[in-house]
Amino acid sequence: MRITQYTDYGLRTLIYLGAHPNEIVPMPQIAEHYAISPNHLMKVTQQLTKLGYVESVRGRNGGLRLTHAPKEINIGTVVRQIEPLDIVECFSPNGQCLIAPVCRLKGVLGRAMHAFHQELAKHSLEDLLDNQDQLVELLHPSTPSVETTST
Repeated sequence: MRITQYTDYGLRTLIYLGAHPNEIVPMPQIAEHYAISPNHLMKVTQQLTKLGYVESVRGRNGGLRLTHAPKEINIGTVVRQIEPLDIVECFSPNGQCLIAPVCRLKGVLGRAMHAFHQELAKHSLEDLLDNQDQLVELLHPSTPSVETTST
């Protein structure tokens, strides 16, 4: 199974915001730290806002923040809401595969997707933040000190 870059960015945004609790984080800051196009991330954050996971605060000191505690955000639910996961044509509503009526691949892939979703549903955003100190350190690396030598 593979999720799209869009969903990956959505999950990374939630992780970033979860690593910065009680802060309003400017969206460009998230884009910069992950080296993501701000325009692309804007679309992702708009959907996260529409789904109710993120609040967008306008104004000079505006940005994004989580609307729920990380333990209340289920990763499986987020992925299902963002990612259609129609991995083969016959899973989509308009699929027109010729062998669909007798194909056994659909059942195999369906069970695999079910297992994938079941595993994701076991985890909350809080589970992904149990190493919050390490995440914050990576998201805000310290500037290396410059040593000067006298000659």
